[in-house]
Amino acid sequence: MNDILTPAETAMMRLSTALSQDGYRFVTPTPATHAIVNARPGHEWARSVTDVFGWSRPFRDNVLPPPLTALMHDAGVIEPDGEGWRSTIRLSTLQNRLFVHSAFPTSAGDSVFFGPDTYRFAQAIQALPPRLVRRAVDIGCGAGPGAVLLSGAEEVFAVDINDAALSFTRVNAAAAGVRVQAVNSDLLVKLPGAFDLIVSNPPYLVDPASRAYRHGGGPLGAGLSLKILDTTCNRLAPGGTLLLYTGAAIVNGADPFRMAAEARLAETMLTWSYREIDPDVFGEELADGAYAETDRIAAVVLTVTKGENDA
Repeated sequence: MNDILTPAETAMMRLSTALSQDGYRFVTPTPATHAIVNARPGHEWARSVTDVFGWSRPFRDNVLPPPLTALMHDAGVIEPDGEGWRSTIRLSTLQNRLFVHSAFPTSAGDSVFFGPDTYRFAQAIQALPPRLVRRAVDIGCGAGPGAVLLSGAEEVFAVDINDAALSFTRVNAAAAGVRVQAVNSDLLVKLPGAFDLIVSNPPYLVDPASRAYRHGGGPLGAGLSLKILDTTCNRLAPGGTLLLYTGAAIVNGADPFRMAAEARLAETMLTWSYREIDPDVFGEELADGAYAETDRIAAVVLTVTKGENDA
């Protein structure tokens, strides 16, 4: 069953449901695109529901219907902004469902990110061959889209070290009408047993501010992705699969993340595949700092499967 929602989370879920019923839709772009669009003349103040909950623009009292504003107050997701107000959440559409996540800009340490990576991650999950899944888990669940997409499993867990992420996951699962158990856990530390399906879309950049949703650790941001690989290989049930969507910094034509993953997997009996699904993401990161010698950052999917007869 889903965790019991707090009164504020219940109000947030009702807000999401009301927007969905009114036909609200929004596809969240990259932060760079978001900033460019919001900087255009005439975009200083929200004029519509989409401006408020999608583009995160400040709004005045006459923009939203009073019932929506009341739900925002009940949920604690509205704050003063000069002569008006601002929503502290965004709502984005993924496969005809709305997902609550952090407002733009995601500058706080506990921000919960949702964007183009989320859409690619969802596509990778849906591309998996259909099979019976009893236990599934989304590691580093963020707003919970991966966990919600795993709802066909008999038991679904969503783990994260960010309580704000777990709160959004509970709200989004409830709004979608699916069963998800949200657990504050560093990877699988608090979850015993084996899993038929493990998915993860971890942070994979080098973030000077070390924000949890963005900073992958290691020289090129691959530290957490490799830690997930190390942790999950022995937690797969027979026939179980790990799907790891992450980013790989390509340096002088080589892929250090792939090489490190391949070296680890060579010592196991697991089968695996690796593919680039977008050759160039977050190009703005290459200007200096940790990526000064990097050719590009690619979005990649590593899929690892345990044999049906392996103990």
